[in-house]
Amino acid sequence: MLALRLGRGARPAVHLRRLLVAGAAAGTAFLLLATLGHAVATPGDSDGSVLRLAWCLVPLAATAQLAVAVARTDPAARLHDGMTAAGLGPVRLALVTAATTVLTCALGSVLGLLAFLRLRGGLGGAPLGPEALLGRAPLPYAAVGVLLASVPAVAAAATAVALRPGRSEPSAPCADDPPRTAGRTPAGLPWGIALTAAGLALEVYGAGHTGPGARLLPLPGGLVTGEAGVLTGWLLSAAGLVLAAPGLVHLIGRVLGTGRSGAVRLLAGRVLQEESRRLGRPLGVLMAAASGGYAGYVVYGPGAFALQGPGSRASFGPLTALGAVLVLFCTTLCVLTAVAESRTARSATTEALRRLGTPAGLLRRAAALRASVLLVVLAAVTGGVAHLAASPLAS
Repeated sequence: MLALRLGRGARPAVHLRRLLVAGAAAGTAFLLLATLGHAVATPGDSDGSVLRLAWCLVPLAATAQLAVAVARTDPAARLHDGMTAAGLGPVRLALVTAATTVLTCALGSVLGLLAFLRLRGGLGGAPLGPEALLGRAPLPYAAVGVLLASVPAVAAAATAVALRPGRSEPSAPCADDPPRTAGRTPAGLPWGIALTAAGLALEVYGAGHTGPGARLLPLPGGLVTGEAGVLTGWLLSAAGLVLAAPGLVHLIGRVLGTGRSGAVRLLAGRVLQEESRRLGRPLGVLMAAASGGYAGYVVYGPGAFALQGPGSRASFGPLTALGAVLVLFCTTLCVLTAVAESRTARSATTEALRRLGTPAGLLRRAAALRASVLLVVLAAVTGGVAHLAASPLAS
């Protein structure tokens, strides 16, 4: 009840973010139900059904990440003084925010169910979706309930863990903070680089054991090869990008502030160093998603996302396209939410700089500089990793 009252009294921008989370949950629920429909319609293709279900974990994780990002910016999560006076400590406050996430994602799951039933012709109308994708066989109610409940359950659990006491995000520094506070480099950069390199190496090795043109001899020790090795290598590379992104953002900020830097470069570099952890993680996830999307495009071509017949290679194309769009949508929104959260956290520092006489144009130029440098460097890193990941698959 408290979650409903807090949600009802929120601002329109907060409701918009929650509706976006509900839309992502609806898309994920639709993908899960489509996987169930395929499994029921083709009981002999158990391997294909398991593979489809495994790929649904990617948009499910992206939806949970978006739910966590929106929960961090929820005003109810920052009402510490009022909630403490009302008898709600940090733990209960995190549970209230998780309950709000459950309600939002549950609404999205219901919308996904309605869309799925309408496309299958289960709401009294003619079927609108291809039978090869959605199936026509009756669905078991228990399985439908489990799949629909998995989206709000995973999102709520991720929100509760992320907002639990002791996991607060680093706050923005005051104007009089010592310079050494910006020098703490995130420790994940070397580990992320090593993990990405190991993933690329495993992918190259696994690609040599796929199809009739296997080129490499199997190594002793039971190293993962074939399609499983390629998938494992890509997952390691994606995890390496996520792990290395905060350190990479911090390094970019440090490079901007080195040498005889002016006020614009110094301010842009200092902000990037301070916000490296807050911005780095969603940027790393976006880099991993973009890298995987590029690799899939290179390997399968644009026909992989086209609506084709059940006998074609890309018969799963529309659902693949929906999953890819959903992942990119969630990861991009997470980055934009992190940027908005960072701006809110720096509001006191920005106001102090303005009181000291800092021109507004200088602040705008610093913001444009750090955004452009981040875009160029991270796009180059993402493109390089994506090209290296797609090269052995395309060959």
